[in-house]
Amino acid sequence: MYSQIDSNKQKSILLMMLVAALVVGLGYVFDRAYGGDGYSGIFLGIIISILTTSVSYFQGDKVALMTSGAKLLEKNDNPYVYRLVENLCITAGIPTPKIYIIEDSAINAFATGRKPELASIAITRGAIEKLENEELEGVVAHELSHVKNYDIRFMMLVAVLVGAISIMANIFLHGGMFRRRNNDREGGDGMAIFAIAGIVLAILSPIIAQLIKLAVSRKREYLADASGSLLTRYPQGLANALEKIAAENQPLQQASPATAPMYISNPFSGKALSGLFSTHPPIEDRIKKLREMA
Repeated sequence: MYSQIDSNKQKSILLMMLVAALVVGLGYVFDRAYGGDGYSGIFLGIIISILTTSVSYFQGDKVALMTSGAKLLEKNDNPYVYRLVENLCITAGIPTPKIYIIEDSAINAFATGRKPELASIAITRGAIEKLENEELEGVVAHELSHVKNYDIRFMMLVAVLVGAISIMANIFLHGGMFRRRNNDREGGDGMAIFAIAGIVLAILSPIIAQLIKLAVSRKREYLADASGSLLTRYPQGLANALEKIAAENQPLQQASPATAPMYISNPFSGKALSGLFSTHPPIEDRIKKLREMA
């Protein structure tokens, strides 16, 4: 388990660096394609990233909770759930997050917030009613692991950078933010090469960025599975919960593609697909790894 955690952390950092490099590189190529020296495009890319990241960093958790229809849970509303989360937080050595309930019969949950002190965890009504104690503990431990490992901040930043790439691609394709310079002064062939490269990158970069985002998300799910099992010392609990999710195969009534990677299982389908565009790793593979940990 410790080996899997270390491996996932290292690979996720590399993927994060790749996304950041894409943002800078696209800014340079797009600016050169419009006759600039490249530095203006890099500067614009940095500004877009800073603005979008700032909004998401300070308001992203509120948007995610509002989008999911989650409602704050007070201790007296459901002492069982509150104590379960509180006890796991004591074991993990992190502050107890705000607890929210999603009134949905599907089995699912997610965590959000930029740091453990400001974290929130949302659990569906279906998870509370359909899962046994050890299974619900496994699900909650998985989400608390996202909090403790700062996955929620990491994934938020990756999502924002992916969004920045899409914004830059749209700017280039529509040409609304750049003023074409005099292309003749530096030679038509050189500018034509950058123009072709810019068009190709503007079309392909959002797709590549989305694949990177999904790859990061899948790695983080494996990491949270392993970390959650360390927390409960009972991998079978989470494995059993995932088996129930797969068997039920019930999507959430209220979910957003932007927040889909945050959930413990694909909110559009209880059984995550194994394709490139899946927000989660194959659920059977996750169950197998958890069984091997027991």
